[in-house]
Amino acid sequence: MQEHASQRQQENRETQQPESGAARQTQSQPPARPLDMPGPEAGADMPPEGQPGFRRALLDFLDGSPNSFFAVRNIARQLEAAGFQRLQEAEAWDLRPGAACFVTRNQSSLIAFRVPPRAGTGFQLLACHGDSPCFRVKPGAALTVENRYVLLNLEKYGGMLCATWFDRPLSVAGRILLRTPGGLESRLVCVDRDLLIIPSLAIHMDRTANDGIKYNVQTDMLPLLSADVRDTLPDIVAAEAGVRPEDILDMDLYLYNRMKATLLGANGEFLVSGRLDDLQCVFAGLWGFLQAAPGANCPVLCVFDNEEVGSATRQGAASTFLRDTLQRVNAALGGSGEDYLRALANSFMVSADNAQGVHPNHRDKADPVNRPVLNGGIVLKYSANQKYTTDAVSGALFRLLCERADVPVQTFVNRADMAGGSTLGNISATRVPVRAVDVGLAQLAMHSACETAGAEDAAYLARAARELFSAALRVHGDGAIELLPAAGEKL
Repeated sequence: MQEHASQRQQENRETQQPESGAARQTQSQPPARPLDMPGPEAGADMPPEGQPGFRRALLDFLDGSPNSFFAVRNIARQLEAAGFQRLQEAEAWDLRPGAACFVTRNQSSLIAFRVPPRAGTGFQLLACHGDSPCFRVKPGAALTVENRYVLLNLEKYGGMLCATWFDRPLSVAGRILLRTPGGLESRLVCVDRDLLIIPSLAIHMDRTANDGIKYNVQTDMLPLLSADVRDTLPDIVAAEAGVRPEDILDMDLYLYNRMKATLLGANGEFLVSGRLDDLQCVFAGLWGFLQAAPGANCPVLCVFDNEEVGSATRQGAASTFLRDTLQRVNAALGGSGEDYLRALANSFMVSADNAQGVHPNHRDKADPVNRPVLNGGIVLKYSANQKYTTDAVSGALFRLLCERADVPVQTFVNRADMAGGSTLGNISATRVPVRAVDVGLAQLAMHSACETAGAEDAAYLARAARELFSAALRVHGDGAIELLPAAGEKL
C-alpha cells in the first residue's frame, strides 16, 4: 500500500515540476523569501514604518511560519544574516562582551541576546510566543470511511474557534524524525499545497446549524485527505521531504490555514492572516531587536513555544530556558550569584501578546472605558487577579518608552463580569523575577483560523521594542527608577 502511494506521488511531481533537489527543498519547506529586514546598522536612524518593505516583510513572515518550528527557523535565519552566532545548549559557551548570539530549544523556542560589557548588567527583555491554536495530527493518523475516503485523526492544540476551520484549504507542517546510520535526524517539513479540507454538514441535513453548534473534534472536524484508501499521510510527507517513508520514525505535524496573509479595507488598513496571535508581536519584536542601538543593559529577545497550552513544557515560558540562558551569560562574564541577582533587579520585561480589540458588531463585550481599537497603538493590559503583570510602575515605565518612541498607547481591562485570558508574562516571572509589563496589539477574531488586526500597529510595537532594547534601567531604592537612553542619545 505504501509503495503504491509513493509511486503515484512521484509520478505527480514529475508531471508538475522538474525533479531536483531544489524542487524537493521548496516543497519540504515554505520558500525562504528575504524579509527585507535591516541588520543592526542598516537604517538604524529610520523608524521602521519608514523602511521600504516593512509590511511586505510582515506578510512574508506570516506566510512562511505555519507553526512555531518554522517561525523559529525563520528568526534564526534572520539573526544569522545579521551576524548572530548560534549557540548550542549542550556545548560550552565562550561569550565575549559585545557578542551577538542566540540559542534554540526543541527547534520551537528561541532566545537571542547581545553580551553585556560586564557581569551584573541588567536585562532588557521582550517575550512573545510562536505557537497558535490549531490541530495536531495523531499517530496512526489515517481513518478509512466507507471503504473510500481517507480522513486524518486529530486532536485540538489550544483553544481555537472551531467553526473557522471548516470549508477552507488546509495542509500540514511540522517536523519529522528520520532514521540515520548514526541515530536520528530532525527535519522540518511543510506540505506546501492545498491538501486537506474539513467539510461542513449541509444545512439540509441539520436545520439547526445556524442556531449554534457544539463541535466534537473526534466526529465533526476530521479533515478529508483522499478518495483513495491507498494514500497515507506518511507517504505524502515523505514524498514532499524527499525521503523514504520507512525512514520516518515519528512526526510532529499540525494543520495550518493555506490562506495567504493580506491587507484589506478601503485603504488597506486591516491586516488579515492566520496566527497573528502572536506572530505579529514576534515579527515586531525581532525588527526592533535588530534595529536597537547599543545600550547599557543586555537586550534579550525571547520567543517561547506552547503558550496556547499553558507554557508548562521544557521549551515554554514556565521552563528554565530563560533562566538557564541568563545565568550562563552571567557566568561567562565571571559573574557571581550576587551579580545575577543585581542584574535581575535592574531588568525590565515586556510580555508582548496580542490583545482583544473592541468588536464593531459586539461592542458590549468590551469594558465601558478601556476600549482598544485597531491601528490605535500598543495596548497596555491590566488585570486585578494578576493574569497580566502590569502594575503602576511597569505601566509607567512602558509609557515612558512609548513617549520616547512617539508611539500611541491604549489600555485593556476585561469587563468586571467576564473572565479574561492570560499570557506568558506572569508565568515567566516565576522563573526569572524581573519587573514586567503585559502589552499587545489589538485584534479581532482571536484564535480564529483567520484573524484581523491593524496594518499600522506592528510598526508601533517595532519602534517601542527598539527603544526598549536600546535603553537601560537603574533602580535606586524601592521606588525611584532611572531610565537611561542608548549610548550617544539624550532624553
